[in-house]
Amino acid sequence: MTKKEITFLRVTHLRGPNIWTYRPIIEAWVDIGAFEEAPSNTLPGFTDRLTAWLPGLIEHRCGIGERGGFIERLRDGTWIGHVLEHVAIELQNQAGLPTGFGQTRSTPEKGIYKVVFRARDEHVGRAALAAARELVLAAVEDRPFDVAATLAKLRELVDDRYLGPSTASIVDAASARKIPAIRLNEGNLVQLGYGARQRRIWTAETDQTSAIAEGISRDKDLTKRLLQSCGVPVPEGEIVHSAAEAWEAAEDIGLPVVIKPVDGNHGRGVSLDLNTREDVEAAYALAEPEGSDVIVERCIHGDEHRLLVVGGKMIAAAGGEAASIVGDGKNTIRTLIDLQLNTDPRRGLTEDFPLNRILVDEDPAIVLDLARRGLTPESIPEAGLDVLIQRNGNVAVDVTDKVHPDVAAAVSLAARVVGLDIAGVDLVTEDISRPLAETKGAIVEVNAGPGLLMHIKPFDGPGQPVGQAIVDHLFPADENGRIPVVGITGSQHTTAIARLVAWLLRLNGNFVGLACRDGLFLARRQVEKADRANVDAARRVLMNRQVDAAVFENSAESILSEGLAYDRCQVGVVTALELSPELSAYYVRDDEQMFKVLRTQIDIVLPDGAAVLNAQDEQVVAMAPLCDGEVVFYSLDPQAPALQPHLQGGGRAVYLRGENIVLATGEEELELTDLATVEKVRIGQAPVAPAAMLAAIATAWALGISEDLVRAGVETFETASSTSGTH
Repeated sequence: MTKKEITFLRVTHLRGPNIWTYRPIIEAWVDIGAFEEAPSNTLPGFTDRLTAWLPGLIEHRCGIGERGGFIERLRDGTWIGHVLEHVAIELQNQAGLPTGFGQTRSTPEKGIYKVVFRARDEHVGRAALAAARELVLAAVEDRPFDVAATLAKLRELVDDRYLGPSTASIVDAASARKIPAIRLNEGNLVQLGYGARQRRIWTAETDQTSAIAEGISRDKDLTKRLLQSCGVPVPEGEIVHSAAEAWEAAEDIGLPVVIKPVDGNHGRGVSLDLNTREDVEAAYALAEPEGSDVIVERCIHGDEHRLLVVGGKMIAAAGGEAASIVGDGKNTIRTLIDLQLNTDPRRGLTEDFPLNRILVDEDPAIVLDLARRGLTPESIPEAGLDVLIQRNGNVAVDVTDKVHPDVAAAVSLAARVVGLDIAGVDLVTEDISRPLAETKGAIVEVNAGPGLLMHIKPFDGPGQPVGQAIVDHLFPADENGRIPVVGITGSQHTTAIARLVAWLLRLNGNFVGLACRDGLFLARRQVEKADRANVDAARRVLMNRQVDAAVFENSAESILSEGLAYDRCQVGVVTALELSPELSAYYVRDDEQMFKVLRTQIDIVLPDGAAVLNAQDEQVVAMAPLCDGEVVFYSLDPQAPALQPHLQGGGRAVYLRGENIVLATGEEELELTDLATVEKVRIGQAPVAPAAMLAAIATAWALGISEDLVRAGVETFETASSTSGTH
């Protein structure tokens, strides 16, 4: 019997809107070989093994539209490419990158399928696809498969490659407000919005976070002095340079004291509640390597709290909780920590967990604190004895609703004094619901770039919408970070239209970025001469902070191989639908398939935008109902069948009547210019086709550029464009 195989012929990451969906996907061309004659219901035990390994498949509704739909398809019989799609999706779900979209479609070649699924990260998506192949084959062949090890590797890849939870919460909140995002590196640097209206975040820091303010926050002594000068309660303290000085300062301040590095972070080198010279000197030795200087402070009694301030407002608050073990008379403190504390599923080694795993050997403060009570990690506490391990544990109990208004005002003032737009303010108080003056509480630190997970996923209490607060801070009211984006596709005149539209936008006062077959242009400067009608060039335009309008030429091939560079556009232009022989390599071999490719440009037009369509091409006209915004037709023939009903409905159109270019809105007509003027226009040495000029005029009109300015642009284009580029 021939061994059944699954072969990947091509695996492509489509980074933007594409023929399948608006989101980035993995598209795999899969040869299922002998499986073409062996659907799932003919494979003994296959479905049972698959669902035992991945019980979450029960949630996949598939085409049936209800829970268990995919399992029903498996039992009734479905092809292995379809199974591969669902397994890749489920592996991503279990790895922590939930998704639901997927499709599998046959091609004209027997046994070859296009398997498509949503991929939030390309590397994770590719790894999930490879793992899905091995899992499916193991289920078919009834051989062991280590699902746990596979998921562990995928989760590790997610930790390494995907956005951290703090950044992801902000990006998700931006997405909910329809604000586009571009990841700028393999870490957590993300651009929200496009061009001149973009904002940048790096975890919980933004492009409004001052470097000076961040520097102040790192210097705890300077921070305290600034806060104190503005009436914010802080503990008295003194910088010291030796263990002896630390003890002298402790005596002056009054015991108990806290010792910590001046510019440390994440609690490293911090020792609390020190009452003896021996403890103070040991704590100094612990703090000294963690920062440039060491500070001794009065110990504030109470619980540690972290309050998040965004844009001058207190948004969320979390409180600490002591972590203790109970002796059993048999096990060491080290073992009891693992048995009683680290088994908590809320504890882990990555920032995805609200509580950190307690690693005694990596936290000298725990060892020091135990030593002050005559214990070591190897001590065996007697049965029933409570042993305090961390005084405040992790700050991860939501107390937002308990914060007294005076406390909220104090932390907001502290963030403003330091100068941070987003700050994590640490304070100690016995009761967060009472003013600090009553509890003798104090603010002990103001931190830039605070972690958000404790507020997003506290281990006790409701999560707070901190990502939304940060997005609302960056994009107030109705701001969405968008600039006018024009996307142009089709089989005629697309380069010329792109050049003309860019010129009209420049005349309108915009700083225009243009990526087309003639090259990459910024304003009137051609910065690259090669073909730049691709995603990489378009993304560079969208990342440019000067650009306040962008024009992109998109070929059918680039849509198939890369997707679009932008999520939505103000104007989408489709010129003509002519099947190209080169597209047969993508299994696009008839007009219906070509229609699906080019409609991608119209599917993403914004509701307040417009589709500019060639009224003389019936298949292009058929795209009009797909547009979420307005439709503006253009036509060399004023009698084109699509025009009359469109105008009768109050629509807009640009057409040639005799020797005049006419702008029509319903029954109203405006003669813009004559054909003789259009025929003089050149790009380089090549004349511009009248149809291209009509499409460009319609696009400018849809963008709100005035008729007078469009007329002037048409009349001056030859001189303006003669120095660069070719048609």
